[in-house]
Amino acid sequence: MQSKGSLAIVGVGMTLGAHITPRARSRIENADVVFVAVSDPVVELWVQEMHPDVRSLQPLYGRESGEKSRQDTYREMVGVMLAEVRAGQRVCGAFYGHPGVFALAPHRAVEQARAEGYEAVMEPGVSAEDCLYADLGIDPGRTGCQHFEASQMMFYRRRVDPGAWLVVWQPAIAGDRGFRRFATGPAYLQVLVDVLAADYPLDHPCTIYEAATLPIQRPRIEQVALRDLPQAALSLASTLVLPPARPLQQNPDILARLAALDAAG
Repeated sequence: MQSKGSLAIVGVGMTLGAHITPRARSRIENADVVFVAVSDPVVELWVQEMHPDVRSLQPLYGRESGEKSRQDTYREMVGVMLAEVRAGQRVCGAFYGHPGVFALAPHRAVEQARAEGYEAVMEPGVSAEDCLYADLGIDPGRTGCQHFEASQMMFYRRRVDPGAWLVVWQPAIAGDRGFRRFATGPAYLQVLVDVLAADYPLDHPCTIYEAATLPIQRPRIEQVALRDLPQAALSLASTLVLPPARPLQQNPDILARLAALDAAG
């Protein structure tokens, strides 16, 4: 009788070989088939050293034509992984960083597998956010830290607190409404600047950050003024980080209520 399939989605971390957890490695080594979605061929080769049957999901992106929606790519990724699960295989999907952070296909795959009655788990990995805190020396608990995807900030009315850190993800594809581009360009970045200028001065310092993916690399940490962002060189790995633009604002009404509670206690 064929065994029932299962799915494990794992993160391999950001830096090659340094960030993978023992549980994630074990999931890779003990799977029947491993699917890998990492943009760096060196990282893909490293995963292949852990298992004899590693299949790349990267060709599904269809970068050459530029006409394929990433939404279609994500559906196809889920489809190929779930096909092997339904065939009774122990499937592992290995993704960059943390598989649940800015990665749609892993969440959809786990949800679909569970909906069909299969065991499905997600193992965390060291994400770009984790590296960002360490490399930039940011403690998110000090003034607070808010995270938004760049296009989401442009498409929707989001409330930004300039008294906290602001992390803007995927600025290189800011304003991409068709989910087909791997870069938008200066005109689209200018729209993002205009959105941010509602809460930050144009001379506000911004950091372009890219985590190191190889042990011999150093992270990219480059500071630009907000107004100069459209001319900056950005990639899909780039993240935009804005420090607080003003001190924390006290809330006197709430402080008075708390003082009254302390006095009554």
